[in-house]
Amino acid sequence: MIPAAFDYHRPGTLDEAVKLLSSHGDKAKVLSGGMSLLPMLKLRLASFAHLVDIGRIPGLDYIKEEGGFLKIGAMTRQAALERSELVRTRYLILADAVPLIADPLVRNRGTLGGNVANGDPGNDQPAIMLALGATFVARGPKGERSVPAGQFYKGLYSTALAPNEILTEVRIPAPPPRSGGAYAKLKRKTGDFAVAAAAVQLTLDGKGAVERAAIALTNAGLTPVEAADAAKYLVGKKPDEKTIAEASRMAAAKSSPSADRRGSVEYKKEMARVLTARALLKAVQRAGGK
Repeated sequence: MIPAAFDYHRPGTLDEAVKLLSSHGDKAKVLSGGMSLLPMLKLRLASFAHLVDIGRIPGLDYIKEEGGFLKIGAMTRQAALERSELVRTRYLILADAVPLIADPLVRNRGTLGGNVANGDPGNDQPAIMLALGATFVARGPKGERSVPAGQFYKGLYSTALAPNEILTEVRIPAPPPRSGGAYAKLKRKTGDFAVAAAAVQLTLDGKGAVERAAIALTNAGLTPVEAADAAKYLVGKKPDEKTIAEASRMAAAKSSPSADRRGSVEYKKEMARVLTARALLKAVQRAGGK
């Protein structure tokens, strides 16, 4: 299909982009990689009178560790994350996830910022950002502000970003020693959204017990689902088979998926349980546990 008519803007600076968004209000939408937005426009599931393309704005494409954080520019392509030696060696939850996102064509165009800012619970990166305790940096007419990932997702395709704000950077705390992360995903075919997926990040103490943990689920509700009770249950316990099984059960119970061609509600909840257990086991192994 053909999208409804719109005016296309290609600002050269962030300030120019913010001014365009401010002047056009909710009739405008930011275009980054376009891998989520353009299909929605073509299917007439969304319509905007103005598209503000931030793809040519310099300084929004980088991956670096600085000041105790992994900092990723919002225009960083998924393919760049996939190739990053820093990601492959230090942030294994991302290394697990990125090759499973859509297909190579999408990963070459799609951006991290677009993936997390779209507010689609079927996207992979939002749950991962919850598990990693990430912070999102946004630029608006009043300057920069930071929003924790746990406060960012408000509803289906709804986030804490104001209509005149642009996501510019994702900041992920550098993991302490004896930390491990993992992402486990089930999908029907290459390019499809997840039937279910689980993101886990944890740290073990000197005795092998869980010191801190975070679990989040993809495509398990109207927003990415943070299984806080399951993560809290793990703290202070040795991550043995029984403990992992119970935490996985608690995480799946937090999910509220919808039935569709990918499966029934019961099937998706069971897959959330299974995938959480797999991600927990892998994360524990990567943290130095048995």
